[in-house]
Amino acid sequence: MANIRQHYSSLPPVIKILLLANIGVFLLEVPYARQLISSFALWPLPPDQLLALKPNINEFMPWQLISYAFLHGSIMHLLLNMYALWLFGVSLENLWGSRIFAIYYFVCVIGAGLVQLVVSSIGVQHGSYYPTIGASGGVFGVLLAFGLFFPNQRLLLLIPPIPIKAKWFVLIYGVIELWFGATGTQAGVAHFAHLGGMFFGFLLIYYWKKHPPRKV
Repeated sequence: MANIRQHYSSLPPVIKILLLANIGVFLLEVPYARQLISSFALWPLPPDQLLALKPNINEFMPWQLISYAFLHGSIMHLLLNMYALWLFGVSLENLWGSRIFAIYYFVCVIGAGLVQLVVSSIGVQHGSYYPTIGASGGVFGVLLAFGLFFPNQRLLLLIPPIPIKAKWFVLIYGVIELWFGATGTQAGVAHFAHLGGMFFGFLLIYYWKKHPPRKV
């Protein structure tokens, strides 16, 4: 699956489109946040009794498995996700090509959404009813792939400011997310969506290892 291009691009096509789309949607959120969250955030599957009590409640719709990844809760939320997408995604898109990278990213987004849909729908039974937004599920899938294909690439952490190889960074981050998700630490963060993006990304890479995607 190593489709290395002759000319390395610091802003390849899919990364550029994703950055522009996410920024554009965020600008729309400023005047139309309520409408966008209502229709395009990822909502849980409400039980029948909740629908009976609140017939106008926001419900899950299939397109939300993709649209939620273009919504963000704050400028910092957007900037962190887009920076990570660019930082780790550029090398992958240059390595794989744009078509394969786009497929991989959206599989991670949808996979993360499916996992979060299950987790949040279970949470409804305990009185929690909230939407999920953000590109983090896809970004974590990209992070996993970067660690697998560039395992010895050194990254410089901010806190603490020490260098670390990508493979150890991904492993440590994955364990932290699993811990946070299992213990309920950092409420309000979709940790299982992050893990879902990584899990579905791993499954797709494993599949491609046995069945390499067609290069165009």
